[in-house]
Amino acid sequence: MTTITELYEIYKKHTTVTTDSRNCPVGSLFIALKGDNFNGNHFAKQALDLGSSFAVVDEADAVTDERILLVDDCLKTLQGLAAYHRKQCNIPVIGITGTNGKTTTKELMASVLSKKYNLLYTQGNLNNHIGVPLTLLRLKPEHEIAVIEMGANHPGEIKELVEITDPDFGLITNVGKAHLEGFGSFEGVIRTKGELYDYIRTKGGKIFINMENPYLRSIAKGIDEIKYATKAGYPLWGETISCSPFLKLRWFSDYDSHVHEAQTNLIGSYNLENALAAVCVGMHFGVSTDQIAVALQEYVPSNNRSQLKQTEQNTLIIDAYNANPTSMSAAIQNFEQYEAPRKAVILGSMKELGELSEEEHKRLAFHLAEISFDRVFLIGSEFKDAGSDYPVFDSAEKFIAYLEEQPIQGYTILIKGSRGNQLESLVPYL
Repeated sequence: MTTITELYEIYKKHTTVTTDSRNCPVGSLFIALKGDNFNGNHFAKQALDLGSSFAVVDEADAVTDERILLVDDCLKTLQGLAAYHRKQCNIPVIGITGTNGKTTTKELMASVLSKKYNLLYTQGNLNNHIGVPLTLLRLKPEHEIAVIEMGANHPGEIKELVEITDPDFGLITNVGKAHLEGFGSFEGVIRTKGELYDYIRTKGGKIFINMENPYLRSIAKGIDEIKYATKAGYPLWGETISCSPFLKLRWFSDYDSHVHEAQTNLIGSYNLENALAAVCVGMHFGVSTDQIAVALQEYVPSNNRSQLKQTEQNTLIIDAYNANPTSMSAAIQNFEQYEAPRKAVILGSMKELGELSEEEHKRLAFHLAEISFDRVFLIGSEFKDAGSDYPVFDSAEKFIAYLEEQPIQGYTILIKGSRGNQLESLVPYL
């Protein structure tokens, strides 16, 4: 069996790690993972043929070449290799998690910190038990700081990821009702996200914390806090100047006596907290306020996260990457304040809410009934029993059939829902 330390010596000469047998750059190290519908062990030889210098497997039958290395468990080996490598890299590592806004906040932090540092940060949403170690294995000697995003939908997952990542700093954007099917309850969400704080507390690190979030404050005791807020009375606080449609903010800091402003490309006043988190991190690491303002302005959201798109027929606000009761409420509240002559809402159902699904969809329908949007369309079977008078479609495909018969034109439209609804497929028809 090949040990982690033995494998690390190989890794130092072959630092490109891949788990995809279809993408094996020359000189790479292939690690054969397993899933419900695939077994990487079967493709170890193919990986070598495509360019990998070594392949790591956990089935003895797959060892058909001296360059194929046998381990007990490939996933644990990937994670162990990443944890070992991180320990060799003496740089600050910031771990970030949260129910809503963690990817946007991570991207804003990356934009800010990159103004001063050679930064490694999580690409896209590679924030799980595979994505986190793959990200850490991209750490090079030239990197000065790392920002690692961590996601979870079951208890204990953040604990597992922080033990691999070994963060010096932590940031939880917020906690909300998401993945309740996996967590069991809202309290389960808080406990799991709080596993980041638990690790930081044990290590003697620091956290960046929104002091207006009572859930975060309740689990942050005994940790060195770097504070920010959206009201006066804290070392760093900020407020919204305008949001029509893009967020413009100003912030005030004890670090100097100046007022600072930044125009962003973010839609939604709820992004103020995300932007302030990035400001707080940037100021702590010595990024100048002018550079921070430029970095916030330069960041353009993508991947169906708070995107503004003008089509020939309508103006679309696309926030269809994910949804839960907290983020849905924030999006609707923000859209209610949005100034537009004709407003329509297309909402997809909220997935993974478990026993609370019916209650939360009814609550959402009741919320919509209190607001006078010009048109409302609901997509997903979860809305069938929500008691809403608005039209409900089982799927995006059925709504597309409706749009082909009855096009919607001349509206500003909020598109919001869980990724499973595939609401992005609606865009060409709007």
